[in-house]
Amino acid sequence: MAKKIFERPRYLKENVYHYCPGCGHSIIHRLVAEVLDELAIGERTIGVPPAGCAVLAYNYLDVDMGEAPHGRGAAVATGIKRMLPDRIVFTYQGDGDIAAIGTAETIHAANRGENVTVIFVNNGVYGMTGGQMAPTTLLGQSSTTTPGGRDRSRDGMPIDLSQMLAVTGGSVYIERTAVHSPKHVRRTKKALAKAFKTQMQGLGFSLVEVVSQCPTNWKMTPADACRWIEETILSFYPLKVIKDEVGDI
Repeated sequence: MAKKIFERPRYLKENVYHYCPGCGHSIIHRLVAEVLDELAIGERTIGVPPAGCAVLAYNYLDVDMGEAPHGRGAAVATGIKRMLPDRIVFTYQGDGDIAAIGTAETIHAANRGENVTVIFVNNGVYGMTGGQMAPTTLLGQSSTTTPGGRDRSRDGMPIDLSQMLAVTGGSVYIERTAVHSPKHVRRTKKALAKAFKTQMQGLGFSLVEVVSQCPTNWKMTPADACRWIEETILSFYPLKVIKDEVGDI
């Protein structure tokens, strides 16, 4: 008799993804569902997706969801967790959301040590609204609002939000991963599991930044987008554990 070694995780709905071909969101959704399944926490988990490409996460993750206004994911998650401290609460946010309009809420939630988990998907552009420059857009990177490339004197430097959050007193675990290759997909799953375990043990604020491909807005094929992450993006956003006060859990 054949042994089943791979199946749909319990908390991933049987819906067709609306994401563009090659987008990393669908991979990350599956990883979140697998982690919730393996940690047996899906029945008490509440997700908080705000605006952007992540807004329809409730169509794919079979857990309770609380929608947040643009950028307010950490604030909404804080309220839910404080009212329902026995729940596992996570936000799922893009860079145009968390690193722009959501900067204040996220920094202060981290500084207070709110016991929530943040999943920060960084694809370097505003994806849903057409590919405009985001706070994370690289120098020289073309977007619909920087057709000649991001210019430092005009637009400033890209923001490394994870490094900023690492200096706050309440953040305990922050790691940057990616999903452009099988090796990095596996590393991302491990990071997500550790972030959720951090919350389960009441240790404080955790965040996993996932560098993700956006072929449509980058004007690339999916294969070229994955190569561009490896050859270009990771030189500015290196994959690493940025802060770890948790240790092995």
